[in-house]
Amino acid sequence: MAAALVISTAVQAGEEIGWRGYALPRLWDRVGLASGSVLLGVIWAMWHLPFFFIPAADTYGQSFPVYLLQVTALSVAAAWLYGNVNGSLLPVMLMHAAVNNTKDIVPSATPGGTDTFGLSASLVAWLTVTLLWVCAAYFLVQMRKIGTQAGAQALDAATVQNAKKGN
Repeated sequence: MAAALVISTAVQAGEEIGWRGYALPRLWDRVGLASGSVLLGVIWAMWHLPFFFIPAADTYGQSFPVYLLQVTALSVAAAWLYGNVNGSLLPVMLMHAAVNNTKDIVPSATPGGTDTFGLSASLVAWLTVTLLWVCAAYFLVQMRKIGTQAGAQALDAATVQNAKKGN
């Protein structure tokens, strides 16, 4: 599991540099961390929508609305983490990798799923959505306290870090 986490973290780095390293600070500055995290979650889920139509993908035929709810809640959790580690991407990359590596331990896919836009999903999938949103609700309340001023500071910090790296 540790080796998978190391390899997966490197793979997730590209996504997280884009989602949390680039997009989130800008959304945070414009609409706040809470709203930005929800909006980014919807965009993140939509980014993966084509996989629901590729027969070789593990999401083929599964419920996209359930996935959308799961990913949006995960986006809220990742944004909360990002905001609480002063904009460091490594913990968020590790979280993303951990989610991707553990989602198959207790599979929530519906065998033979064929209704991509329906709400038909396994009990495990719905329990996962519920648990994720209980946590997300807590994080959203906490994020409301942070405000948009911290978003501007995070954007400034990310810009400084990128400038130091020569990006």
